[in-house]
Amino acid sequence: MLNHKILLVEDEINLAKTISLNLELDNYSVLLAINGREALNQFNIHIDTIDLVLLDVMIPEINGFDLCKQFKSKKPSLPIIFLTAKNQISDKIEGLKLGADDYITKPFDLEELLLRISNLIKRTQKENSTIFSFGSCEINFKTYEVKDINGNYLTLSRREIGLLDLLTKKINYVVSRDQIIEKLWNVNENPSSRTIDNYILNFRKIFEPNPKNPKHFISIRGVGYKFIL
Repeated sequence: MLNHKILLVEDEINLAKTISLNLELDNYSVLLAINGREALNQFNIHIDTIDLVLLDVMIPEINGFDLCKQFKSKKPSLPIIFLTAKNQISDKIEGLKLGADDYITKPFDLEELLLRISNLIKRTQKENSTIFSFGSCEINFKTYEVKDINGNYLTLSRREIGLLDLLTKKINYVVSRDQIIEKLWNVNENPSSRTIDNYILNFRKIFEPNPKNPKHFISIRGVGYKFIL
């Protein structure tokens, strides 16, 4: 099993230790937070590597519902399972409305929890195969939606997404202008190099911390372009 990373947010220390131990025995890497602020700090530090969040609702400082909102605003595709003693239907509906993928009430069976985690990670990874992430940015090749360097969501054209697809499939390698034109334009179309240059300039505005000094979208004079990680 791949060593997936799980953020566990639980203020009942004994329960947190029990869950952590069982997750580690199943070869998961566990980040533990016992209050809302600690959870938010852990999330911000490890945002790119967290695969799933187990989230109690009634925790000190920032409650689970508010944490879920913040997590989903920064990483919409992140799977979240609520673990809670709050078993009212209204609470469950509230959690699911916020984007949680599952809602498990205490007490629960650990074997069932591990199975749900495994199934959810597999399902999410399959769904997210159309999403490419780098730094705080995301490209969704299915919906044509991207998250920019500032966390804003934009919708790009089919051709722009096609160019991003070509570049990100050849990380650190040059993609020639001829390859791009062959893949993205019909034989009866005659795009200029300037057209592709304008796409690259736009990508820099969207994804680069400093568009005038790009570190991801690089032009190779007379040859083509490459995407660098």
